[in-house]
Amino acid sequence: MDTWATWTTQGIIAGSGGVMTTEGGPITGDLTVHTSWIDGLARVTVQHTGATEWYAMLGSPVPAANEDTGRAVHQAAVEAVNEGGGATLTFPA
Repeated sequence: MDTWATWTTQGIIAGSGGVMTTEGGPITGDLTVHTSWIDGLARVTVQHTGATEWYAMLGSPVPAANEDTGRAVHQAAVEAVNEGGGATLTFPA
């Protein structure tokens, strides 16, 4: 399979408790969420907006059979980051 798509949402103010990352804990503040959908998997990463380092959101990657599902995963991640509380990626929500 040779299909892919990406989505990026900047300027999300993480809710109290931030978002959990696989690299070791929560990040908070003004964040950017990026999702890459490649060959049936959606991988979600987050960063402090304007920074260079990206961190995998805990729970990523998740299966996403098609591009529409990959986009839905991205939206679920954006909403989870906005909510905070040590957000992790759970899809379907």
